[in-house]
Amino acid sequence: MSKRDVVFPEGRQALYELHRYSPAVRANGLLFVSGHVGSREDGTPEPDFDAQVRRAFANLKATLQAAGCTLDDIVDVTSFHTDPDKQFDTVLKIKDEMFPQAPYPTWTALGVTWLAGFDFEIKVVARLP
Repeated sequence: MSKRDVVFPEGRQALYELHRYSPAVRANGLLFVSGHVGSREDGTPEPDFDAQVRRAFANLKATLQAAGCTLDDIVDVTSFHTDPDKQFDTVLKIKDEMFPQAPYPTWTALGVTWLAGFDFEIKVVARLP
């Protein structure tokens, strides 16, 4: 069996080693990116929801960049929300900033009860350039 072609964003490898998962894996022309949350460098969540979503996107962008990708390369998004009714307007506002024009990636949003202290998580599949 060949080893996974893992992508690590700069400066965060210890976090992934601690929790024993890969931030992203290249396979067959695609990049499969694990869920990213709005964690600060020390791993704690941003307390403000808007800031937490923006930090999740910043962390996601860092992983994409490490693989040579951008948000424009994303083809599929799954987002997880602890309180969708209260949070969705904020998420949509930031989503529109991140993806300002069509064609948009596919997107599935799920309400969940637990995200390890976070309120938003984003997971994507991107095409490799």
